[in-house]
Amino acid sequence: MDTQTLIDPYDTLLLDLDGVVYLGHDAVPGAPEALREAMEHGVRLAYVTNNASRTPAAIAQHLSALGAPATPGDVVTSAQAAARLVAERVEPGAAVLVVGGMGLRSAVRAHGLRPVTTALESPAAVVQGMVTSLSYGLLAEGALAVRQGALFVAANADSTMPTGRGEIPGNGAMVRVIATATGVEPIVAGKPEPPLHRESILRTGSKRPLVVGDRLDTDIEGATNAGVDGLLVLTGVATPLDLLTAPPEHRPSYVAADLSALHLPYPEVRRAGEGWTCRGWNARWQEGRLGLEGEGDPVDGLRAACAAAWEAAGEGRADEDAVKAVLTSPLSGRMSSAD
Repeated sequence: MDTQTLIDPYDTLLLDLDGVVYLGHDAVPGAPEALREAMEHGVRLAYVTNNASRTPAAIAQHLSALGAPATPGDVVTSAQAAARLVAERVEPGAAVLVVGGMGLRSAVRAHGLRPVTTALESPAAVVQGMVTSLSYGLLAEGALAVRQGALFVAANADSTMPTGRGEIPGNGAMVRVIATATGVEPIVAGKPEPPLHRESILRTGSKRPLVVGDRLDTDIEGATNAGVDGLLVLTGVATPLDLLTAPPEHRPSYVAADLSALHLPYPEVRRAGEGWTCRGWNARWQEGRLGLEGEGDPVDGLRAACAAAWEAAGEGRADEDAVKAVLTSPLSGRMSSAD
């Protein structure tokens, strides 16, 4: 009997934070325990986040307080990726207008660049990252500098970010202020674009990484762009309906309820006649609709249903109306959140 667990083939977990390890200030239930077990298993943990507002030290302190094993060196941020991207394109010691918080300023300074707050300094670049105290004045200075010809880099383009109270505007929403005012689109460093994955590999030396996230359009698309495996956990943004209707670049290698799945054998999703089966579930696309029957863990049902829906959709997206029925019956519990 094969007892290999999901984590066994990998040397490093490239973990998203919001929606995977924590929601707001609180840990996702079971996440710290699963991460400690992974480290004891000999797998390196790298916390890879599009959040550019905090320093690696602050993030590591938060993780440690939640019970997750973390040091500042384990944290890789979009601020670090953005700062490297800028440093590769401007002269050493150049002025960079930072439209963001301390995490972004520290990352810029670490690359030998000079953070400034006004376009009067004639900055070579403008780099923008999310911070909740972002002011109109700083956005205006960023717009002026971009109009003067400064390179425009965004730490990430996430339109929203998850909190314990729900999704709130993210850096992608705030970036539109400067982009709209100047007509200049930023170079994006964060997921799903390659620079943040490159930064993670440079810092960890990973040869066999597994990307773990809760968003299809950043975490999983980022894994696809990098040509590595991705695990989607259902503790954050993505819903079962999102999965069933995902285009090819948003289809994860694995789907799990939470991080505890890392330490369990991953169930086989296999062909069964004209459909797909996973443990006690059978899914089939017939007459333009997705059908599902069975019993047991509803995530196994979702895995089978995804295989059938993705096969039918090919290079496109499955129609929502064609798949919605399986989310109410026979699936229940966690799956009902996508109704």
